[in-house]
Amino acid sequence: MNPPLKVVLVGLPGSGKSTFGKQLATALNFQFYDLDTLIEERFSLKIPEIFSRYGEGRFRDMETETLEEVLSWDRPYVLASGGGCPCFNENMSRINEKAVSVYLDVPLEDISERLEASKIQNRPLFQGMGSGEITLKLKSLQADRDYYYNMAKIKLSGSDFSAELLLSELIHLLKN
Repeated sequence: MNPPLKVVLVGLPGSGKSTFGKQLATALNFQFYDLDTLIEERFSLKIPEIFSRYGEGRFRDMETETLEEVLSWDRPYVLASGGGCPCFNENMSRINEKAVSVYLDVPLEDISERLEASKIQNRPLFQGMGSGEITLKLKSLQADRDYYYNMAKIKLSGSDFSAELLLSELIHLLKN
């Protein structure tokens, strides 16, 4: 018997992992989960609170603990990982071992616009930044994280991709 299909979306903050993940989960008739939401529920703290109280290092440990738990589930799902999740504690290797990883490679200009329009207070790495600072931070994050993101089994590039496109990629990957 084949193990259940688990799809984990990776990419920069604002790349659309949660939005696209929900669409993909609906198309697959799978449950959708957001790793940051699961961390908040598990530890009864909001992500910005965890960062301010314990720092990024402890947050990354909490993130890895939660990721390991989710990857152990014996059911199909789509998971939106946090933007930094694949880059710490060998998490990308964990993801690739137990799931199909998908890198949402969205142009920085599009992400920058999304982050300006979204609630920056929920994104600790971007708090208090203007649009120019957001763009510089994104460029820095991309330079640091692309190595890990590019380990994904599937890469979707551009600003407009669909659940149907990813479904065809998944079918192709699973057949091979």
